[in-house]
Amino acid sequence: MHALVERMYPLCRSITGDGVRATLDIVGEYIPLQVHEVPTGTQVLDWTVPQEWNIRDAYVADSSGHRVVDFAASSLHVLGYSVPVSTTLPLAELRGHLHTLPDHPSWVPYRTSYYKPEWGFCLAQETLDGLPDGDYEVCVDSTLADGHLTYAEHVVPGQVADEVIVSCHVCHPSLANDNLAGVAVATFLARALAERAPYYTYRFVFAPGTIGAITWLARNADRIDQVKHGLVLACAGDRGQLTYKRSRRGDAEIDRVLTHVLAASERPHRVTEFTPYGYDERQYCSPGFDLGVGSLSRTPYAGYPEYHTSADNPDFVSPEAMEDTLAVCREAFTVLDRNRRYVNLSPYGEPQLGRRGLYDALGGRSDTQQAQMAMLWVLSLSDGEHSLLDVAERSGLPFDTVAAAADALGAAELIKA
Repeated sequence: MHALVERMYPLCRSITGDGVRATLDIVGEYIPLQVHEVPTGTQVLDWTVPQEWNIRDAYVADSSGHRVVDFAASSLHVLGYSVPVSTTLPLAELRGHLHTLPDHPSWVPYRTSYYKPEWGFCLAQETLDGLPDGDYEVCVDSTLADGHLTYAEHVVPGQVADEVIVSCHVCHPSLANDNLAGVAVATFLARALAERAPYYTYRFVFAPGTIGAITWLARNADRIDQVKHGLVLACAGDRGQLTYKRSRRGDAEIDRVLTHVLAASERPHRVTEFTPYGYDERQYCSPGFDLGVGSLSRTPYAGYPEYHTSADNPDFVSPEAMEDTLAVCREAFTVLDRNRRYVNLSPYGEPQLGRRGLYDALGGRSDTQQAQMAMLWVLSLSDGEHSLLDVAERSGLPFDTVAAAADALGAAELIKA
């Protein structure tokens, strides 16, 4: 995963353009993708697909021709969606188009101007402080023209058509934690799910933030009822503790599953309530759709100094942290896939487990008593109203133990889903 982050890092991504396509081409080497191109001007809910932006070069050069700010050195150096410009300006006038971080003088900020025609450059404060007065050549060799918004999907077929969506944004340029770690975790999660024939169908959405998710929702509004659960992945690779943000509903099944998995794992973590700001969970959870979609990250957006700066580089993300994020996703989706409601087929009194060989099947297990209690709890709560997650939470037993008990009872025809 870390190698994938490093490979994608240099590309200049935005909400449209060839940088997004190049990123999806790389992801497509790991998992097959269906790429969608949505033309400029297409109405998507209350938004319109904007013009496509591409850039070849951009720089600020001093009187000797030396590039004091150079897009070729980092895609962060240019204001995202900068309109073309070729001019010479005195430093005093140029300053109005320069963006820095005075509190972190060696870092370069990430800035954009998607929906307002503008141009500009981002640079380190210490670089700006070292510029002498004089004239500077300014060049932004970009195009802003009718084109397309690009997003991609990968589907892992399940036993049922009901879907779980996993969404991550692919619109940020050279930022390793804030989007590339999420893209990498999503890619490897898709590969892991394909190895185990999941119950649900899992649809992975790789799209630009905000406008991309809105476009996906607009184009899938007629089949949105198939989406039963969802998770947005972002900031998935820093060394902070895991953070789960609940869906707008607050009690969606995905909320309960992530809360349970994180607590049961005894990992350091936080669970926060929904707010209508952040990543694309706010689009999926908007009241007209109201999908059960939460968000999993490590340190949340804007919660670490390196956020949206050049310090969010591949050295900032940890292979171990990405591995841990991936592990939690796999654990959560295992619970989600196995979480069923059952009906007890022998509800009058406790059925005789011994003559069905169910006690014998526990012989030699180190958790024999726990497994026996799990069977009794599943039988007791198999009334069509309680799920296995309900059983695990009420009994205090591990979900895997409860699910194994349900499998055994189902095989003995004592319960049915």
